[in-house]
Order: sequence, then C-alpha cells, then structure tokens
Amino acid sequence: MARDRLDIIYEDKEIIVVNKPAHLLTISTSEEKIKTLYHKVYEYVHKKHKSNRVFIVHRLDKDTSGLVLFAKNPHIKEQLQSIWNDETTIREYLAIVEKSVNQKRGTIREYLKETSTLHTIKTSPKMGKLAITNYEVINKTKNYSVLKITIETGRKNQIRVAMQGMNHPIIGDKKYGSTKNPLRRMCLHAHRLEFIHPLTHKKMEFVAKIPSEFKIFEMNN
Repeated sequence: MARDRLDIIYEDKEIIVVNKPAHLLTISTSEEKIKTLYHKVYEYVHKKHKSNRVFIVHRLDKDTSGLVLFAKNPHIKEQLQSIWNDETTIREYLAIVEKSVNQKRGTIREYLKETSTLHTIKTSPKMGKLAITNYEVINKTKNYSVLKITIETGRKNQIRVAMQGMNHPIIGDKKYGSTKNPLRRMCLHAHRLEFIHPLTHKKMEFVAKIPSEFKIFEMNN
C-alpha cells in the first residue's frame, strides 16, 4: 500500500478498519501533524460530509504495519475501548525476530513503564503496569523465527520489549536491540483483529494481508 492511499478493510456507520503501512504515524506528534493515518482517515470521512468525525480507538507504532480501528462517534469509541483488554477482543500480530526461538510457545508477564526519554523498560509491579504477551513459533531457521503473537494488554512498545527481553529482538527494531534491518522496516505486523461490535453485538473479525516484503522469510511450516 502506498502511504498516500487508504487501505480500508471494512467500514460501516459506526467504525472503520484500516490497514496501516509501516513508516506512518497513527496520530500526530509535536513534530508531525499532517502525515498521519488519523489525518488521512479524517480527510476521507470529511469529504463524504463536512460534519463527519473520526476517533482513534487504539494505535500502532510508526514502524508497525497492520490493522487500526477507528470509531465514528465518541460513544462507540468509549464502548470499544472498554472491551479492548477483555477476552472477547483478540489482537494478533506477526513478528519476525532474530535467531531461532527454542520454546514453541510461551507467555511473557512483565511490568513496564516509559522513561523520560520515551523508552519503555521493565520494572517492578509498584512502578509499572502489567503487560501480558503470548507467542507461538510458526517457523524458524538458525537466523530468524516467525512468531504469532497475541497481547492481553496494550502497553506502549509491549511486544518490542518482550522480544528484546527474550534476546530475540524484532528484526529492524534498532531501538530495542536489533542489529539487522534487511527490509528497512521493523518486522512487526498487526495481522488479525477480533472484537464484538458495540452496536450490533456481532463478532467481527478482520485480517490484514501479510506485507509483500515479508515474503523473503518463510511464513509457514
């Protein structure tokens, strides 16, 4: 997907699901206000009607690609955020990490906090917030492993810190220990999203196709 186009996976009167490319901010920062996914989605709905609004339900890191959910009114946003960490919501990622991960699957429970330099670190229960990260090895070689990851919490940089703590940093993630970057991007993709629609109460499931550049890695057994 070109960064100047929206890859809309699904839309109805209450929500929009978009496949975000890598290298694009989800929301604005003090340095960048316009080149964001939020701004593109806002422009899209605003062109349909000038009174239309959009609200971010969650966010992805700039260098992470994949599914991002937006609400079209604040009430729907609040309802979605209220179920974001419960068992009815599934957030599944694909990550390609350095070296061979020995354990087929596992769960990482740790407490995280953000430092004054915007770096997320592991800390004590008194100082940080609980982060729960589940992983399963899909395929591996001696040089890399392809992991399916689900998160039960939504802490900033949670997956990236968990992988660094395993001594298997995500390929391309220099901030958290990676020494390789063959794709010139971080190899983390928000692949699948499942939740209960707050208005229809139907189970919704969306999948963002695997980025084409990931094909240099064998994705399946």
